[in-house]
Amino acid sequence: MAKFSRIQVYNKMLDNPVVPLFYNADFDICKNVIKACYDGGLKVFEFTNRGDLAHEIFTELNKYAMKEMPDLILGVGSVIEAATAALYIQLGANFIVSPVLNPEMAKTCNRRKIAWIPGCSTISEISQAEELGAEIVKVFPADRLGGPKFIQSIKAPMPWLTLMATGGVEPNEENLKLWFSAGISCVGIGSQLFPKDIIKNKDYNKIRETAVQICDIIKKIKGL
Repeated sequence: MAKFSRIQVYNKMLDNPVVPLFYNADFDICKNVIKACYDGGLKVFEFTNRGDLAHEIFTELNKYAMKEMPDLILGVGSVIEAATAALYIQLGANFIVSPVLNPEMAKTCNRRKIAWIPGCSTISEISQAEELGAEIVKVFPADRLGGPKFIQSIKAPMPWLTLMATGGVEPNEENLKLWFSAGISCVGIGSQLFPKDIIKNKDYNKIRETAVQICDIIKKIKGL
């Protein structure tokens, strides 16, 4: 069962608008990466469902997080069907992120009052996602769709949209400022935040330092 309500999840994402996306088949690597991000100030984390038996790794990560990082909101991404969403909800996922818009997933998540963030690539899909109850809609792949200019274009006729950009977002001030100035509410960052050499060398201090820098950038952008 989820530890946090979907309203708590949405509010935390808006207050801490950079969400790391990560998967590794090694539990210890996942554990250390999440802890490094958390210690650096990133309080929402998306574990991506990409490998065999990924749900078993998530189960242990969630237990670890609840014990060592009680205010961390841990969810699951790369979920594409209702059955997998139901599995992760049963394992305690606080939110479900998908690269696609699947109405059956909406029903599953809404039934259990779990935050559901579907991936959309057109304004019609985004509108449908809102009709299905999505408070935050993921624009994916954001860079391939036109980047910040695409966000500006769809926010013009629909300024009430709460959007999350994933795909091509870079963890530096120049790039983040472009996205947030365009009207994005939060962003997901994966490989750009976790370069292969950093993971290979298990340089968790570097990940923590990058997380601290990102938090400082967000405060600057928001004028905090």
